[in-house]
Amino acid sequence: MHTWTTALGAARLARLLGGAGFPPADRTPAYRGLAASVRLLLLEGRLGVGVRLPAERELAAALGVSRTTVAAGYQQLRDWGYLASRRGSGSWTVLPDGHPVPTGALAPLPPDRAGAVLDLGCAALPAPEPWLTAAFTAALQDLPAHTRTHGDHPAGLPVLREALADRFTARGLPTTPEQVMVTTGAMGALAAVRRLLARPGDRVAVEAPSYANVLQMLRRDGLRLVPVALGEALSGWDPGEWRRVLRDAAPRAAYVIPDFHNPTGTLVPDDQRAALAAAARAAGTVLVADETMAELSFPDDDGDGDDDGDGDGGRGRGGARVGGAAPGPRPLAAHDPGGTVVTVGSASKAVWAGLRIGWVRAAPAVVRRLVADRAYADLGSPVLEQLAVARLLRDGGWDAALAERRLRLRAHCDAFAAALRDERPEWSFDLPPGGLTLWVRTAGLSGAALAAEGDRHGVRVAAGPRFGLDGAFEHYLRLPLTVGGDTAREAVRRLSRAADAVAAGAGTDRAGEVFVA
Repeated sequence: MHTWTTALGAARLARLLGGAGFPPADRTPAYRGLAASVRLLLLEGRLGVGVRLPAERELAAALGVSRTTVAAGYQQLRDWGYLASRRGSGSWTVLPDGHPVPTGALAPLPPDRAGAVLDLGCAALPAPEPWLTAAFTAALQDLPAHTRTHGDHPAGLPVLREALADRFTARGLPTTPEQVMVTTGAMGALAAVRRLLARPGDRVAVEAPSYANVLQMLRRDGLRLVPVALGEALSGWDPGEWRRVLRDAAPRAAYVIPDFHNPTGTLVPDDQRAALAAAARAAGTVLVADETMAELSFPDDDGDGDDDGDGDGGRGRGGARVGGAAPGPRPLAAHDPGGTVVTVGSASKAVWAGLRIGWVRAAPAVVRRLVADRAYADLGSPVLEQLAVARLLRDGGWDAALAERRLRLRAHCDAFAAALRDERPEWSFDLPPGGLTLWVRTAGLSGAALAAEGDRHGVRVAAGPRFGLDGAFEHYLRLPLTVGGDTAREAVRRLSRAADAVAAGAGTDRAGEVFVA
């Protein structure tokens, strides 16, 4: 569990409670409605575990209710197990003993069940053809020039570092090859950056929710995670909340996913990127920006990248047009050329998960330190795969594959949205502007129970708590946009049958052992 405790102001909690149904519209007593709304915020991850709540008098004034109402609401939360108090220290949010927390074991789907189970645990598409095979065919022609050497390139092949630098520059972030290190996938990049920036016991700020595998990696490395809630309805970050956390918690680093966030699909606008970069610079915190899905924007029906006819992609202005995509926000690092931002990317989401090539983009001095440290890790990445990625970038295969993927993901998203509206109209979601995932609110059903029951109905999904800390996001599921058409509808039908079983009292309180990617 994370151990950092932070305070929440009365005005901000009052705003959050207003979005969580307080005051209650029915005849529920106000104190009980207050407690239920706080519990909902906690379980959905909009309010973190370990957050110190305002004093009773302050919250009563902000809500326009009596202090007695707030005191009774706090006591109800204590009785339910969601609030702990100590004289002189105030009251802070907790989770009840025995509340389901996702386990660390993530088991892939057994091969003998692949034909009977629809696996929605992995957010990755099949390889794009014919572009991937063409890239490897060309890479084999390039290989002999490299087999006459030792083949050990800790920083990456020069040809790929140059191609990646050119790609960053085309996206509005001027970059030289000396600012790029090639890694074995984005997880390899993040592990290398973590080893350089933080030691066990250090605090690292993370979005809530965030990518499950990175959260687990940071936990296993002994870091103390400080959650910062994402905004509602894909609105991005809360700059004020980030400034407060960076000031009060003073984390060594912060891990963020600005582009088509996994799992929510959020695309953070330029002004919020600039605000976070400035706040991190002032606090001395290094921002680690995960750009693995930065180029997976959805096209729209008329091809201009938006749905409102203004041609801006519905995502703001300022970014460069690359590979036929509508201009979006500038890369986070473009808002701080001084080096506060370290960028991580990979070919695994944009192209193919089997292509385990990632990269780090940082200041040259940081790259040199990462390369030196690599001698004690994996030494380097496979040469043939690096040559293939370089060919994809140089020969146009990358952009062609992206164009196909954007169309496919948009169609898959539409298919899932239509099926969910038909099968589970009480569930809700915000349609993302890109990415690989749909973040679904389950109208109070346990995501952990749904995941366990879904496996028995032939569909595997990842429950919301995997993407939060200490069991948060219990009423969410992540649906990867990896299938479409009739397959997407059948997956939702199976999930709906599982939901009926859970609502009737079936299922368990234990998250299914789903392989998450």
